[in-house]
Amino acid sequence: MVKKITLLLFCPLFLCVAQSVSFEEYDLNNGLHVILHQDNNAPVVTTSVMYHVGAKDEQPDRTGFAHFFEHLLFEGTENIEREQWFSIVTENGGRNNANTTDDRTYYYEVFPSNNLELGLWMESERMLHPIINQIGIETQNEVVKEEKRLRVDNQPYGKFLENVKKNLFSKHPYRWTTIGEMEHLDAATLDEFLAFNKKFYVPNNAVLVVAGDIDISSTKKMVQEYFGDIPRGAQIERNYEKDDPITETISATAYDSNIQIPAVINAYRTPGFSERDSRVLDMISTYLSDGPSSKLYKKLVDEKKMALQTGAFNISQEEYSMYVIFGLPLGENSLDDLVSEMDEEIVKIQDQLISERDYQKLQNKIENGFVNSNASIEGIANSLARYYMLYDDTNLINTEIDIYRSITREEIKDVAHKYLNPNQRLVLEYLPETQENEL
Repeated sequence: MVKKITLLLFCPLFLCVAQSVSFEEYDLNNGLHVILHQDNNAPVVTTSVMYHVGAKDEQPDRTGFAHFFEHLLFEGTENIEREQWFSIVTENGGRNNANTTDDRTYYYEVFPSNNLELGLWMESERMLHPIINQIGIETQNEVVKEEKRLRVDNQPYGKFLENVKKNLFSKHPYRWTTIGEMEHLDAATLDEFLAFNKKFYVPNNAVLVVAGDIDISSTKKMVQEYFGDIPRGAQIERNYEKDDPITETISATAYDSNIQIPAVINAYRTPGFSERDSRVLDMISTYLSDGPSSKLYKKLVDEKKMALQTGAFNISQEEYSMYVIFGLPLGENSLDDLVSEMDEEIVKIQDQLISERDYQKLQNKIENGFVNSNASIEGIANSLARYYMLYDDTNLINTEIDIYRSITREEIKDVAHKYLNPNQRLVLEYLPETQENEL
């Protein structure tokens, strides 16, 4: 009886994995890429626009622009009064948000499907008629500063990624944070903000996704009506400076006044997320630290009680990724003790194949995560935009899971050997700030 119940519980997962996501994609004459996904199971629709602009597209003395625009482009347009954007959305039964990474900026609305046209109009307004003036800049400057105070400056371990990036990269623009430096935003002129908008927030640097309860034919007509006449922008030239390979351990120290327990971080510069090796590293991080039965957690936290917390994750990005392993010591254990224990687990992966049982468990977790990421219309819209914009293959929404399934135990061993070596990494000691080290 138990076996039958278990089988029934797992069947929906496998059926969901097997079901492909249908979509239609095409380009408008102005270069805007359009992706339509029809799903009439629920009366909701997501309208979203992803722009191929992130922190890496900024100048070294003007960091934070892309994230700033995530906020600024909600200020209003020629036809949407200032501070009315969110009111319009909520009054029409919708919700919206935006987010920025080092590689892209994503805006979206979720509406009842009878408000599809409203969502398209609002995103076309954002692209064609944004109001960028000194009032909006000063308003959002304060908003961003408060966000930085809450999420970074006053957050325990809030600056650990900032310190990883600036030590792991010396040439590539990944060396600065997405939120940027506030003095750069303070120093920027209105003309600089206008120039950034004119360069990046153009149809030929964007993808529009409409997903949900739609009719394809009528949606195409609305897309053409609202976006077809928006002028194409100038061709964007990208030439990011590459970093030299890391050939010996980089040792660094950072201080945080918001913590009492130190941490140690081992960080490796690894391939961009479209590379097969990056997906293998995703699997290695899942194997090491996803859940209480994972290797690092079970060993350091559960069994040896050497760490208060530990983990490994692959911070996937377009140009390079960052593979990070961290630990917070417990009791009298030192940071060096944790590094030794973490290295021991890496060496095991490098020297021997993981067990068949662990491999199958790993595949199940990866598959479950893939299914969950596309379990809603909102998630599907995000995936369609991301796979087109950053991977140049929209159909990865259906096929990427097959790449993960094809990764072998031998590949896991080989990739760990290729990238996760002491001479290829940063070792960052992240310490409580005291009066002594502050001086």
